[in-house]
Amino acid sequence: MSDIFTIVHDNGMLFLMGQYPNGALGGILCTLLISCLAVLLALPLGVLLGLARLSPFPWLSWPAACWVYLLRGIPLLMVVFWTYFCVPLLIGHNISGFSTMLCTLVIYESAYIAEIVRGGIQALPGGQYEASRALGMSYMKALRLVILPQALYNTLPSLVSQLVSIIKDSTLGYVINVPELTYAANQVNNQLLTKPFQVFAIVAISYYLICFSLTWVANKLEARIARKRRNSPPEGTIAAKNILLTKTQSQ
Repeated sequence: MSDIFTIVHDNGMLFLMGQYPNGALGGILCTLLISCLAVLLALPLGVLLGLARLSPFPWLSWPAACWVYLLRGIPLLMVVFWTYFCVPLLIGHNISGFSTMLCTLVIYESAYIAEIVRGGIQALPGGQYEASRALGMSYMKALRLVILPQALYNTLPSLVSQLVSIIKDSTLGYVINVPELTYAANQVNNQLLTKPFQVFAIVAISYYLICFSLTWVANKLEARIARKRRNSPPEGTIAAKNILLTKTQSQ
């Protein structure tokens, strides 16, 4: 145990931020940055795919379904390699490992976020959409102003849980030299040579603390949403309230 504290004391900044400011940002901060950016960029794409999956038009729903099933059916490492070799061919020049991994996570996670959004929309009471249509709202307007805001709110715990998965998936950036936490740990291990167990124990503890904290946040969000549902008025009242509020704002 004393070895672990000594390694953290001597190499704490390398674990935290890599070689920064003398080099690229790395370590824990790089892991969190690439994971948060991946969620933010994959969310709009996932929402569009989720809506396309629910579309009554086959020319929208079928390609979206193929995208989701394809990406959920192959290992993330394969997508990493495809992005690493294909993106430079498409744009005509090489990109950094960080950008490659970010593109990979956005593409890959969009399939999972699409299913989260689709499930959140389908879980809403049917009266929300029916009441919106009864008051003359178009299909897209009902989705945009009534259905989608509620669905995204209800899926917040699942989105936070997906962030946990992205943080763990980001470790694959090591194979393309992304300076994230695992890469930084390998640099420390190469310097010490004789203490690999202690070094990677630090990595395991770091990932555990980050993921446990986010899981705790997701559980708290889920409990809060559940309490709000128990204390909410009946379905028809909610639908009428949402639509009246929407009409007032539009005026």
